[in-house]
Amino acid sequence: MAAFWKRIRQFFNTTIGFYVLVVLLFWLKTYYCYKTDFTLGVSGGMQEFLLAVNPLPSALLLFGIALYFRGKLSYWLMLIIDFLQSTWIFANILYYREFSDFLSMGIIQGTGNVQNNLGKSFLEILRPTDFIVYLDIVILILLLLFGVIKISKKPLKLRYAVGITILSLVLMFAEYNVANADRSGLLTRTFDNNYIVKYLGLNEYAAFSAYQTHQESKTRSQAKAKDLKSVEKFVKQNYASPNVSYYGKEKGKNVFIIHLESFQQFLIDYKVNGKEVTPNINKFYHDQHTLSFDNFYHQVAQGKTSDAEMMLENSLYGLPQGSAMVTYGGQNTYQAAPSILDQKGYTTAAFHGDVPTFWNRNNAYKSWGYDYFFSEAYYKNKPSYNIGYGMKDKIFFKQSIPYIQQLPQPFYAKLITLTNHYPYELDKQNTDFPATTTGDNTVDPYVQTAHYLDQAFGEFEAYLQKSGLAKNSVVVLYGDHYGISNNHRPAIAKLLNKKSVNKYDLAQFQKVPFMINGANIQGGVNHTYGGEIDVLPTLLHLLGVNNQNMIQFGQDLMSKDNNQIVPFRNGDFVSPKYTKVGSTVYDTKTGSELKLNNEQKQEVAKIQSYVDNSLSNSDKVVYGDLLRFHKVPGYHDVNKKSFNYNKKDALKKLKQTDQKQKNDLVDQNGGKSTESDFQTDAPELK
Repeated sequence: MAAFWKRIRQFFNTTIGFYVLVVLLFWLKTYYCYKTDFTLGVSGGMQEFLLAVNPLPSALLLFGIALYFRGKLSYWLMLIIDFLQSTWIFANILYYREFSDFLSMGIIQGTGNVQNNLGKSFLEILRPTDFIVYLDIVILILLLLFGVIKISKKPLKLRYAVGITILSLVLMFAEYNVANADRSGLLTRTFDNNYIVKYLGLNEYAAFSAYQTHQESKTRSQAKAKDLKSVEKFVKQNYASPNVSYYGKEKGKNVFIIHLESFQQFLIDYKVNGKEVTPNINKFYHDQHTLSFDNFYHQVAQGKTSDAEMMLENSLYGLPQGSAMVTYGGQNTYQAAPSILDQKGYTTAAFHGDVPTFWNRNNAYKSWGYDYFFSEAYYKNKPSYNIGYGMKDKIFFKQSIPYIQQLPQPFYAKLITLTNHYPYELDKQNTDFPATTTGDNTVDPYVQTAHYLDQAFGEFEAYLQKSGLAKNSVVVLYGDHYGISNNHRPAIAKLLNKKSVNKYDLAQFQKVPFMINGANIQGGVNHTYGGEIDVLPTLLHLLGVNNQNMIQFGQDLMSKDNNQIVPFRNGDFVSPKYTKVGSTVYDTKTGSELKLNNEQKQEVAKIQSYVDNSLSNSDKVVYGDLLRFHKVPGYHDVNKKSFNYNKKDALKKLKQTDQKQKNDLVDQNGGKSTESDFQTDAPELK
């Protein structure tokens, strides 16, 4: 036995021996992280096998680079490569914990826009056990420092290094072929990053993501007008004509878009200890002039809020990786709600109590045609005014009034709330609602910040009524994305009063509110299935705007031609009859898993074809900037250079426009400000 261990030690005292040890530890560590930190949906022996072996080929390849060098340099290179790969795993663990997805090159490119805001969340979700990813490096360094393993000065023969490189490439190719056999079209048809990591590995995913980013840039430069033909054909075939009962009902009205941050549908009428979480929004939801949709889903991917805005105002999907607003917001041509309505005589403005660069809004909003963007610099600020991701909602609404009352009417105004954002923090002076008791520290404060958001909305709605704006405005409320990710299944089950939740339950948990209130609207709860992609055509038809010649992938939710198919970014979908999650199909009404007969298979395949074509055609538009080739009669492209969001210049423009048009709220009020009509109980302002 002693002789055996002596030989083992002698082996590890060679360069190739140390290499084997490094690869072995990294392999085990990566597999451990796969199983403990990510929810990859592994099912069956083949997927489990591929998950176990997929860290090996890239590890052999990357660590093998060090084998082309000799002595200390070879050892240090292995440690440096290990550190870099471990940091990639570490970053993905934190990102996945919050967003249930992996970092992409698109997200990394946009880090300059979001890193300050995401930093707080990362600190909140960081766990001591996350640093296990660096444990093998510490062990290896200690083994070297204490002489347990000695650095070999004997160079490794070049043919061995080359042989290992070739072996790693062969294994990588073989792994891909096996994976592609189990999941056909893995890299060509998938819309879910989990599949790539599950089958190929984190390093391969990073390489694929980088390739995709390169291809996206290349696609735009090579795009031609003829590429738009297939897109136009698809959009025309799936156009949902207006419902004559609603078309033009609110023509010429002001429009308020209230962005309910991280607000999910289950909060509507939800109670904690007998108390309504959102009494004001509940009342609005059930108002006789509010059309509310109870089968409305968010459809965001990595871009989260930016994806929601992209769909809401462009009827274009977000991207499978990264954020379209960050990557393409400033350079592409769009047919967005602000520019469409601006050309119909509207003043358009966005309000956000955060830095203008977040999600590249300062550039994207110019491409979309916003006349004004009231961001952080426009608001009076104190440390007590902010929490979590930015300005508290009550203060944000209060300080937005001076600008709203000066907007020439009709106007289109989007107000983005922030307080109900992860990590759901709220100071004691604003917390007057009990937390839930799921035992999950991330989930339990969620109802408290949601309640605060509800109070803030209640104050804003009261202002609309008192100032007279309500009677001449359409008010739209929508939730941008989930607030509680699928990683909190036990807590979700408790919130829904269930013993456990399955994939079907989680798909239904993606519902968010969508409500439209207007004086001429016959309200009620509408059960039509839809999503954020459908908001723009629905709103345009209500305002009497013809969109038939525009490129929009959503359908009017009030149209009798609506197909009621809700595509998700990963290729899954929900319809009134079928809910598809991965390879499993459920009965939407009962939630039971279906074993499809031939007729059902054909129905599901037809829906899947629509979903895939909708997503891929939208991607063609964004990647190739195809709307620059698309001309709509009576509509002209946005001139981005004509917009300036500098505070001094914007306020000067607003004043000059007001003096010229004399049709803002202050003018209607006899020249008197309406700021006193807004009453808030925000303790910070007392």
